[in-house]
Amino acid sequence: MRPVIVYDTLLGAYDLAPWHPLRPERVTLTLDLIAAYGLIATGDDPGPGRFSLLPPRAIDREALALVHDETYIEAVERASIDPDARVGHGIGTGDDPAFAGMHEAATRVVAATCTALDHVLSGVSVRAFAPAGGLHHAHRDRAAGFCIYNDAAVAMVRALSERPDLRIAYIDIDAHHADGVQEAFCNEPRVLVASIHEDGRYLFPGTGSYRERGAGDGLGTTINVPLPPYAGPDGYRLAFDKVVDPLVRSFAPDVIVTQNGADAHWSDPLTSLGMTVPGYEMLFTRLSTLADRVCGGRLVALGGGGYSWLTVVPRVWTLLAASLLRLDLSDEIPAAWQERVRALGGEPPTRLREDPGPDLDDDTVARVEHDTAHVISRIMAG
Repeated sequence: MRPVIVYDTLLGAYDLAPWHPLRPERVTLTLDLIAAYGLIATGDDPGPGRFSLLPPRAIDREALALVHDETYIEAVERASIDPDARVGHGIGTGDDPAFAGMHEAATRVVAATCTALDHVLSGVSVRAFAPAGGLHHAHRDRAAGFCIYNDAAVAMVRALSERPDLRIAYIDIDAHHADGVQEAFCNEPRVLVASIHEDGRYLFPGTGSYRERGAGDGLGTTINVPLPPYAGPDGYRLAFDKVVDPLVRSFAPDVIVTQNGADAHWSDPLTSLGMTVPGYEMLFTRLSTLADRVCGGRLVALGGGGYSWLTVVPRVWTLLAASLLRLDLSDEIPAAWQERVRALGGEPPTRLREDPGPDLDDDTVARVEHDTAHVISRIMAG
């Protein structure tokens, strides 16, 4: 049951604009680094401890309609044909500019995540990675936050429709709140949605208070841990160990889906958290271990945000890939990948985990620790 990476070059068509911060190179550079470490099986060497590459399987329009309104899908299609058309629904904004072929490109991202989840639920693989996925801000009737269609929500609703007794834990560590996924499953008791993110009082989309806990039959199956600005590995560790881990264990899912946005990194230009590359590795180890303990290791990992795309995101997601394989990678980055970064105009890191972290004064560190402990205590108090 070889783990899979769901990817093909057509996924690079999800390219909102040449100037847009969500660069498709984040994914291609990640795949290049994973391959440089020898983690992708080839015809010459298909040995164990490697991923197989699996192209997305096509999905039909009905799959999108499980989550998105028909009028919205039609608007995306119109803008896809004529990017200058004013179709509304959040399309044509600075965050979500229209582009030719947008519907097809966004649908392929959804297809990749659906393929990854199908592969794990069918028992063909225990682990799957869909690095182009994780577009968690798309809503039922509008685009938002660089996201056109909500791939995670579509994949999970589709899986639930085929397997009514399925239980899914969705864990999101992106710097931004998983608002679109939360919206899709607010009333759904079969899906636990857990989001650790920067407090919405300081960052888009402005939601994700610890008071948001679901509604109706889904009350208690939504959990949010809003962290203060500059919170880093210690804050994420505390949030995971004290809140997310015990809730997921109690929920007893059949599979875990994770969104692994790398934009909580301290150098990210769009956020204000303080994560480090080793901090992400710590989180990935915890996520992998949790899956082993509660659902036989079944884990579907998605990409997400991350805007230090040249040198940070590929390293973070390569460590994610290593965690799915249960491997400990050498810290020395292969020379071939370093040359790839230089060719794109960057100065590559030479070490996989090299990361000085943010330079914070003692007062800031103390405030972050206090505010993090406070919000976690409020969550645990119910």
